[in-house]
Amino acid sequence: MRKIIITIICIACLSTISNAQEKLHINTSKSSIKWNGELTFHFGGHDGFIQFKEGYFIKTKDALTGGEFIIDMNSITNTDIKTKKGNESLVMHLKDSDFFDVKKYPLAIIVFTSVEYFEDKSMRIHANLTIKGITKPIRFNATPNYQEKSLRAKFKIDRREWNVNYKSKIKNSAISDAIGFEVTLNL
Repeated sequence: MRKIIITIICIACLSTISNAQEKLHINTSKSSIKWNGELTFHFGGHDGFIQFKEGYFIKTKDALTGGEFIIDMNSITNTDIKTKKGNESLVMHLKDSDFFDVKKYPLAIIVFTSVEYFEDKSMRIHANLTIKGITKPIRFNATPNYQEKSLRAKFKIDRREWNVNYKSKIKNSAISDAIGFEVTLNL
């Protein structure tokens, strides 16, 4: 009887170990978010980067099954305006209350809630995105590179759903409601 109990305990422990989850922390200095805001009725727009403060993937067995990534909204930069005054003006505007309101909401968060895998090794990620204290579900496709230990994804959001509104006399028609993101996550 004692051997049976010990055997059951060993099997339970091995089962728990084989199903264990592991946190894989990203390298924030090698990870990035490129943002892109386009004009509605003209070609062009603005772009720049936002940095991750911290983040991790959740790995279950040999698959990514979740993750949480915290974004430092104060780190937003612009890369397309070359004059110092114009660049600083746009960055201040993006940090202002009618856009990201970084004084009140210095962080944004992406939480992966589920991951679907496709035959070509790409994946669809379902996540909750929190900006300005508003959490909405999003989904996007991503491509992992296991040898480089990286994941790349592109997606767009409707900024109005997160109360990212520009107070323009022409009611947002000069800039698109979509904000594009190109995300690179590296371990």
